Amino acid sequence: MPVLNIVLVEPRIPQNAGNVARTCAVTGARLHLVGPMGFTIDDRKLKRAGLDYWHQLDITYYQDYADFSGKNSGPFFYFTSKGLNRHTDVRYPDGAYLVFGREDAGLPESLLVQHPESCVRIPMRRGERCLNLSNSVAVGVYEALRQWDFAGLETHGQLTNYEWK
Repeated sequence: MPVLNIVLVEPRIPQNAGNVARTCAVTGARLHLVGPMGFTIDDRKLKRAGLDYWHQLDITYYQDYADFSGKNSGPFFYFTSKGLNRHTDVRYPDGAYLVFGREDAGLPESLLVQHPESCVRIPMRRGERCLNLSNSVAVGVYEALRQWDFAGLETHGQLTNYEWK
């Protein structure tokens, strides 16, 4: 099964991190949390949003972005409202890192300008700020998984009280 890495750089809202953790748990994606974070992992709001999935996660914590980038070599895809490429127009290889910034500031432009070909944008209406962080992660994750034909994932559901004909 291909490996997908989700990176949250300095997340601020525990509910978003919890929702992203749940997305990672159900898809098998690895989660990388890059500090400093705006909450603690035992935050009550985080628990409500997805901490019950924490034991199913492959999760790594980093002190800051320098710590993260020193331990990982990519390929990196930077999700940003400022990106030049649509998230559906790039190919996500095995081992890809989908990198997302703070809810209030996104990723630093000093990082983005160094990697213009790797900056991807989820299309949206002109003048709107951006999607919620956890929604953006879900969109990115499922595009990569779609490209991989949902390898390793169950693609057909089962009814609880009935059988499909």
